[in-house]
Amino acid sequence: MSDSLARSSFVHVAIAFLAMGSWAVFANRAHPMPQPLVAGMVQGALSGAITFVLKRMLEALSARFSGIAALVLPPLIAIVLSLVILTAIHTLAGTPEILATIALPTSVTAAYSTIYTAALWRGRRTS
Repeated sequence: MSDSLARSSFVHVAIAFLAMGSWAVFANRAHPMPQPLVAGMVQGALSGAITFVLKRMLEALSARFSGIAALVLPPLIAIVLSLVILTAIHTLAGTPEILATIALPTSVTAAYSTIYTAALWRGRRTS
């Protein structure tokens, strides 16, 4: 993959859509069609949107806080917002297996948010 493709927001959003949308179809596979497909489309769209916004949101939040709060609060806020948004929209969409559907995307958000915020925090402390 070329460097420009690796940095492309479109590529990141598309990968998030496909990966997490596929996960949602799998998580809801025991239910009759079209429920798994609807869950997949909903999760794919949400994951794409979250991927597009998450990095910039963490950078903005990290800049607003200082000290240990700059390390802890940005990922915590990102995780809570993700959980609330995913739960609410999947409830509205009628996703049958909400917990199974959002478990993986929330875990990815938590891991990425924590690691990226820690890198930002370390960078601020060393400069």
